[in-house]
Amino acid sequence: MNKLQHRRVLLGVTGGVAAYKAAEVLRLCQSLGAEVRVVMTPAATEFIAPLTFQALSGLPVHTQLLDAEQEAGMGHINLARWADVILVAPASADFIARLAAGMANDLLTTILLATEKTIMLAPAMNRAMFEDPKTQQNLSKLAAQGVLVLGPDEGLQACGEIGFGRMLQPESLLQSIVEHFSSGELAGLKVLLNAGPTQEAIDPVRFITNHSSGKMGFALAQACADAGAQVTLVAGPVHLPTPSGVERIDVISASDMAEAVLPRAQQADIFIATAAVADYTPAVVSDNKLKKNASGMQLNLIKTTDIISTVTQQKGRPFCVGFAAETDALETYAKGKLIDKSLDMIAANWVGQKDSGFNSDLNALSVYWQNGEQLLDSKSKPELARELISLIATRYHEKNTT
Repeated sequence: MNKLQHRRVLLGVTGGVAAYKAAEVLRLCQSLGAEVRVVMTPAATEFIAPLTFQALSGLPVHTQLLDAEQEAGMGHINLARWADVILVAPASADFIARLAAGMANDLLTTILLATEKTIMLAPAMNRAMFEDPKTQQNLSKLAAQGVLVLGPDEGLQACGEIGFGRMLQPESLLQSIVEHFSSGELAGLKVLLNAGPTQEAIDPVRFITNHSSGKMGFALAQACADAGAQVTLVAGPVHLPTPSGVERIDVISASDMAEAVLPRAQQADIFIATAAVADYTPAVVSDNKLKKNASGMQLNLIKTTDIISTVTQQKGRPFCVGFAAETDALETYAKGKLIDKSLDMIAANWVGQKDSGFNSDLNALSVYWQNGEQLLDSKSKPELARELISLIATRYHEKNTT
């Protein structure tokens, strides 16, 4: 099983004899499906050549903070945002001291200051250097800031001494990364989402669609991945980057979306239907562009598959969360859909209002379930997504432990 499938691991390598072990860390992460990029300090390149990591990863190795080519293509801010987790292995005493002091005097320290993702350090140094009070103070300071310190181990060191200071073995570091992605509220669960609009073709030029931007669904997919789930996102035609740690399947029409969702729902633990799927589609699609007619145009529309209602009727169905976008009587319509579609939960929001719904970066949700409801106040869609996923996780676990 590829436990790190679609995960992005940034591997930092600092100067130390244990730098050669970082190559095995990279290989092991890749063996579990992770995409790995490598950043090396200048000192690290004295112990192992960047070409080694480039050959293993198939990607350029980043070494210089002020490299014009690297900054243009993948600067320190982009690398900090790209990563799902950052592991520095080995982490030398010098690097730990500079990081604890908040310095940004090379590419790797700059990335760590710029990231909001989890940082893991695997110390590797001489026994006396590790035991020195200043090193211990630096590690304690970083741990208090949320940095995860992995090891070190005890044993024979390159200098001939025996004691704590050996970097943990690559297999142990790999396990720490796997556990990091398996410790959230949805750890071990498979979540299927759909998001965005659909486009229903009239002819090769025209189609019927709606104003859905897909932002809420994509934010929810990211929140699910951050909560430890294995996430599949079926996306209508939107221009949004794929959330990290998420498998993305692009579709166009309501029919395409149904074809992608229905078989996958049978393997999912949770299905979150955020997509604004067209309720109707043209009965006939013209092979040629329809010409303008002075007397007007009439379209014969037929109903599309009600995806979430179909999913809720499946044997062994997943926990189903629906969405309702309403312009009036929000509570009435949402609670009606909750019952009519046999949903476990429904999240409803107003559309056509300022700072809410389609295309907005903000949203608010009224969430309903049998004998319960909760209002999630207006906030950014990523923040709102995290709140909703926490609520969904709570309801899911309650249902499956009673």
